[in-house]
Amino acid sequence: MYPTLSSLVQHTALKLGVLTGEDRLDVPVRWAHASELADPVPYLDGGELLLTTGLKLDIDDAAKMTEYVRRLSAAGVVGLGFGVGVHHPAVTPQLLAAVQEVRMPLLEVPRRTPFIAIGKFVSAAIAAEQYRSVGAGFAAQRELTRAALAPGGRQALLDRLAAQLDGWVALYDVAGAVTAVAPAWAARRAARMTPEVIRLRDRPAPASAVCSCAPEAGPDATGGGAGEDRVELQSVGSGRSARAVLAVGTAAPPGTAERYAVQSAVAVLTLVTERSQAYQAAEARLGGAVLRMLLSGEPDHARAVAGDLYGGLLDAPLRLLAAETGGEPEALTELGAAIEAAAARAGEAVLALADGQQLVVLAADGGAAVAAGAAFARTEQPPAAPGPAVILGLSAPTGPATVDTAYQQARAALVVARRRGRPLVEHDDVAAGSVMPLLADDAVRAFAEGRLRALRAHDAQGRGDLVASLRAWLSRHGQWDAAAGDLGVHRHTLRYRMRRVEEILDRSLDDPDVRMELWLALKATGA
Repeated sequence: MYPTLSSLVQHTALKLGVLTGEDRLDVPVRWAHASELADPVPYLDGGELLLTTGLKLDIDDAAKMTEYVRRLSAAGVVGLGFGVGVHHPAVTPQLLAAVQEVRMPLLEVPRRTPFIAIGKFVSAAIAAEQYRSVGAGFAAQRELTRAALAPGGRQALLDRLAAQLDGWVALYDVAGAVTAVAPAWAARRAARMTPEVIRLRDRPAPASAVCSCAPEAGPDATGGGAGEDRVELQSVGSGRSARAVLAVGTAAPPGTAERYAVQSAVAVLTLVTERSQAYQAAEARLGGAVLRMLLSGEPDHARAVAGDLYGGLLDAPLRLLAAETGGEPEALTELGAAIEAAAARAGEAVLALADGQQLVVLAADGGAAVAAGAAFARTEQPPAAPGPAVILGLSAPTGPATVDTAYQQARAALVVARRRGRPLVEHDDVAAGSVMPLLADDAVRAFAEGRLRALRAHDAQGRGDLVASLRAWLSRHGQWDAAAGDLGVHRHTLRYRMRRVEEILDRSLDDPDVRMELWLALKATGA
C-alpha cells in the first residue's frame, strides 16, 4: 500500500493542515512533486501530491485557478499542498473554491516545513512498502516451496497460493484439462478457461495472457463472489513449449507481494514439472531394485533400500499387479502411464518393473493406482480386436514379507485371464473356494498340534502369548504396527515374540513355506 494523504496529515513533524477535502484523505499518494510551473501537467504521471508556493500562479484570478485545478485533477493529481508564508501569506478564496469544485484535498504547508521533508516522507513510505512486499514475496516463496515438497505437493501449493491471493488458481495440462484447482468451488470457472489455455499453450514459452471470466449464473452457482474475475494465465516449463499452464483468478490486479507469490509459484511448479530425466531414471531404477528384493523374499533388505522414498508404501497393505500384452506392446506402456499418472495425482508411491512384454506393479491396496490399472484393463481395449490388448492379474492384499507369494497369486490370475480371454482376473476369482474343509482330518490335526506344541508349552508356563501373537502377525501379512495394534502391545514387543517363535521352532518366518504351514496349523487347530 502507498502512503495516504491521511498519513501525511497525521505525521506530527510535518504540521500539515487540511483546508478542504477531509473526506478524501484516504487516497494513496504515489509521489510528492514540487512545481512552480503554471502548467506542470506534462511532467506528471498521476497519483501525485503536487506542492507549490504559487510563485507563477495568479491565485487571485478565479477563472485561472479553476482552469489550473481542473487540469491537475484531469492529470490524476490526488492532492494539492500549498506553501504559505513564502510568496503568499495564505490560500486565497479563489484557489480554495476551485479546489472544492473538483473535490480535491487541499493541504496547507507551513513555512517551517520544507517541501523536501514531505517528499522524503513519501519516498521512505513507498520504499518501506516495497521492502515489505519483497519480504512478503520471499516468505510466500518459502511457504509455497514447503507446500510443494509436502505430500500432495501440487495441490498443497495451489491451496496456499489461492489463500495468499484471496482468489482462485488452477493448473492445466498441455491438453487444457484441469489437473488441480483451489478452492474447490472454482472448478467450474477453471473449466471454462480451457480455450484460453489452449491458445496460450500454442505460443512459444514463456508466455502469459490476461482475460476475464464471469461467474457462473443460475441456482447451482457457488462461491467466489458475484463480480467478473481478472484471470492471468502463465505458462509453466523451462523449454520453448509449455508443460502446463497456471491460471490465477482475482477480483483486481495483484499487488507487488501477490505478484511475487505468483512468480514463485510458477518457478516452483516449473521445478516440479521439469524434473530431470536422470533423476526420473534413477528413481525408477531404485524402485525396480526394491521390487526385485521383495519378489526374492528379502523384505528387510528392500525396506533398507527403499528409505524415505518408498518406505511409506511398505507400511501399508499392498496389491501386486501382473500384466502382459495381448500383442500390442504400446498398450502395456499406456497401462503403466495410466497407473503412474493416477498415483501421482493421489500422491501415492508405486514400484514397477517392465521388460516390454510384462509389467509388474506393487501399489497400495485400495489406492488410486490399483483402481486405475483395473479400470484400464476393463475399458481401454480395442473393440474390434480378437482378444484383450492388455491382460492383468491382481493378487490378494499382501504385506512386504509376502510379496513373493502375491506375485505367484497375480501370475496365476494372469494365466486364468489369458485362458478365459478376459482382460482382468483377481486372485479371489481363482481362489473362490476354500481349503478349510480339507483340514478336517485327524492326520492333519495331529500334524498341526505337533507344529504348535512347543509354542503352546511356552505359553502354558506364563512366559508370553506366542500363539496369539503368531496368528495376529500372520493375519496381518507381517505388518508389525497393524498386528501390534490388534494385540494391544508395542511393535517392539511383537518383534521380540516373533524372534522367540523362530528360536523355539528353529524355523525362519521369512520362509513363505513356514508361514503357510503355521497358518494352516492355526486354522486346523482353531488356535
